[in-house]
Amino acid sequence: MIRVVLTVLVAVALLAVSMPALEDARAVTTDERLEAESDRVERAIGGLASGSMSVSDPSLAARTTVTVRAPSGVAAARIDRLALVEPERPGDESGAALRYRIGGGRDRTVRIAPEAAAASVDVVDGPIALRTRGESRLELRLVDEDGPTVEIARLE
Repeated sequence: MIRVVLTVLVAVALLAVSMPALEDARAVTTDERLEAESDRVERAIGGLASGSMSVSDPSLAARTTVTVRAPSGVAAARIDRLALVEPERPGDESGAALRYRIGGGRDRTVRIAPEAAAASVDVVDGPIALRTRGESRLELRLVDEDGPTVEIARLE
């Protein structure tokens, strides 16, 4: 009987000691997955800008959709907030970023549009709130607003 109690106590103690490392690993996994999602959106922007011609009439503009998947499951940390925003750095007139918050911590930002893009990027009616669990669909549209501009909007 004493062996069982001691075994349980040791198991609980080991679990308590390992929890902070597990939470850190989950946060790192979530960061990596959201960086991969931003890369997918970035590739979609680049593909649309390089393979299409911008036009001034938005109804005739080349368009595509991309799905942003919020990480979930046992290996991912809980995301409190996820949004597509315009970057806040001074001098960034165009571009986009994923901003998210994990477990009540600080806001984190992953830049989406590369510095040397063939078109500028505009978040329409931004910031765009995305689902913290599951998928959010975005529409990318290539218009001509003082040069080629990829407009990003959320699809319902």
